[in-house]
Amino acid sequence: MIIDTLSNIEIYKNLSPDIYKGLLFLKDMKPDVELGVYTINDNVKAIVEEYMTSDQSSILFESHKRVIDIQYPIYGIEKVLWSPIEGMDTEVPYQDEEDRTYFTSPHSQSTYADIGNGIFAIFFEKDGHSPKHCDGTAEFIKKVTIKVNVGSDH
Repeated sequence: MIIDTLSNIEIYKNLSPDIYKGLLFLKDMKPDVELGVYTINDNVKAIVEEYMTSDQSSILFESHKRVIDIQYPIYGIEKVLWSPIEGMDTEVPYQDEEDRTYFTSPHSQSTYADIGNGIFAIFFEKDGHSPKHCDGTAEFIKKVTIKVNVGSDH
């Protein structure tokens, strides 16, 4: 997992051209962007959605094999719970169509990351992440999730 600010995106230029493209897209995003899916290039797309965060602890962790997630609320703040998937219990086995495995029983050193207001998170294959959390009071957010295709060999 990487947590950083949009002001530091030049650091990621040499990490991956596709991650960098996704971060540039986020940097230029306006809060009034329409909901939907946006193609950035052949390997990168953005999903813009709105929802209420929740203080429920029953939200599952997920991880992906074919994409890296870059998550950023362009409106509001969201708490995303992170845990390495190693040692976690599989709740729903890998679903190829959705490129997703669901997990429970996070690692003892799992942690929350507050994203939004200039702060983004990047989640890799071994990063279990559980979005949509809040600090007791649900908050309406508008969020962009960049999906960076890394193929099935990642």
